[in-house]
Amino acid sequence: MITYPIAKINLGLNVVERRADGYHNLETVFYPVPIKDVLEVKTMSEECASTVDCGLQVVNNPIDCDAQDNLVVKAYKLLKADFPTLPRIQCVLEKNIPSQAGMGGGSSDCAYMIRLLNEQFQLGLSNEQMMGYAAKLGADCAFFILSEPCYAEGIGEKLTPISLNLKGWTICVVRPNIPVPTREAFSRIHPHHPAINCREAVEKPVDTWKDILVNDFEESVFALHPEIAAVKEKLYKMGATYAAMSGSGSALFGLFKEEPDGFHQAFSDMFTFCCKL
Repeated sequence: MITYPIAKINLGLNVVERRADGYHNLETVFYPVPIKDVLEVKTMSEECASTVDCGLQVVNNPIDCDAQDNLVVKAYKLLKADFPTLPRIQCVLEKNIPSQAGMGGGSSDCAYMIRLLNEQFQLGLSNEQMMGYAAKLGADCAFFILSEPCYAEGIGEKLTPISLNLKGWTICVVRPNIPVPTREAFSRIHPHHPAINCREAVEKPVDTWKDILVNDFEESVFALHPEIAAVKEKLYKMGATYAAMSGSGSALFGLFKEEPDGFHQAFSDMFTFCCKL
């Protein structure tokens, strides 16, 4: 069975307070974007000599970690603990969503793994139950169970569906060749409440977002990596109505009324993606 995990962008990202457990409470809007990984799962034959219950091969953009530490495998193990009849499986994951980019690739992969296992092996889990499992694997994982626009609070796990629709807008994504680890991004953050909550901001016309919709990580990340700031400025020069960094990673996106001329050539040495939503 094959499934296609998608990416997300953050429309606004405000770090509002530091928690007693060392994490931070956030306010953000998650919006799905059709950059897609490919996840294929096959049942292992009884004759297979593999020493693991869930084998994983990552292709295209290999991830620098042991396969058994990948969130896809962790999702399988999480369900296996409650559904011991789950068979041994072999997975192939084709990575197209850029890593350490703030686009939720790993979170999406594990959420779609939960969805796939639920369907393929008829586990009978509701969406709410699948979201509960996903939330145990990462703060934004639960979003990808439904992959619909949501306002997120807490550490990203408290989700409220919203009616935002960007259909007709063209989104262009650029990921500079500069990974931004989450720990580094948070290290320079000063929590505060924004002048306008991002949920309220996205209810206003996109043409107004430039002045009211803020990603708090931009200040600290741009100071460390001016090259990332330069990409945002270039997106605006190319005609973006709104441009911002997504999440705490290095990917930036612009919303355009039409695809800008020469977009891919302008960022030829970086990951680029462009489509009409």
